[in-house]
Amino acid sequence: MNTPAYLNALRAFEAAARHLSFSAAAAELHVTSAAVGQQVRTLESWLGVPLFTRASSGTARLVLTEVARQALPDIREGFDRLRLGVARLKEGALGTGLTVTVSPAFAAKWLLPRIEHFQRAHPQTDVLLDTNLRPVDFIAEGMDIGVRYGAGHWPGLVATPLMDEDLYPVCAPTYPLLEQGRLPLERLAEATLIHDLSMAGDPQYPTWRTWLDASGFPGVNAEHGLRINNSAAVLQAAIDGQGLALGRSVMLRDDLRAGRLVRPFGEASRPLAFAYYIVHRPEVADLAKVKAFREWLLAQAASDRQP
Repeated sequence: MNTPAYLNALRAFEAAARHLSFSAAAAELHVTSAAVGQQVRTLESWLGVPLFTRASSGTARLVLTEVARQALPDIREGFDRLRLGVARLKEGALGTGLTVTVSPAFAAKWLLPRIEHFQRAHPQTDVLLDTNLRPVDFIAEGMDIGVRYGAGHWPGLVATPLMDEDLYPVCAPTYPLLEQGRLPLERLAEATLIHDLSMAGDPQYPTWRTWLDASGFPGVNAEHGLRINNSAAVLQAAIDGQGLALGRSVMLRDDLRAGRLVRPFGEASRPLAFAYYIVHRPEVADLAKVKAFREWLLAQAASDRQP
């Protein structure tokens, strides 16, 4: 087997092993499922060992053989090193691209209003921003760096703390129930509650029910209101006067400063167990473009903490 065919077969095997599916690997590699299967069979023939068996349930799901399972980490590391080598070569060119993955809400409410400062400081770096509600696969999707919200532990990624957060209610300054910028407690039950469903899958994340109980309002109904699965859209609904939102301080900062939102119960807030983290693969930590963006993010966060 010549070198290009050998590398293509290994690439097909690695993708199929990661997805445990020829069809999913084919979608990633932009080829047919039959082509992936043929590449894997060619590799098995050349090696003289089987790499997959079919799942006993009769589904299309693949099962790695023991020898394939043991070899897979080294093959993945090899492809990672190749990608890193190509990235270093590209850094020698006049222009270089930086792929950044963040959630749509973080992009809209924090990153995009500030990204011009990075582009002015690094005009040779073209930023490709990928906004996703789901955590992306940094290797499969070619991501250099990103910002994630959570507890700080993601397998295979280095996580650097960026910003902590507090949680508190906000609304538009023109919200009809306000009296001199505050919401009378006796009128809280009349307010429309805007629910953020973007973290609904995590039972530790506070909800309106959590906040009401902790604030001494167990009798207020927390089941009614408007439900939205995007944090930026939740805040926009509050800005538009649709009701009260439980806002996260990082997302809120610019809207509060601009007067688009107010805190109808004063300065009381609840710290969140989750925070924002800069994440990247360990092998790209020393790339100049990754270091530059990481340091810029940290500087922006430090600036935001200033009074």
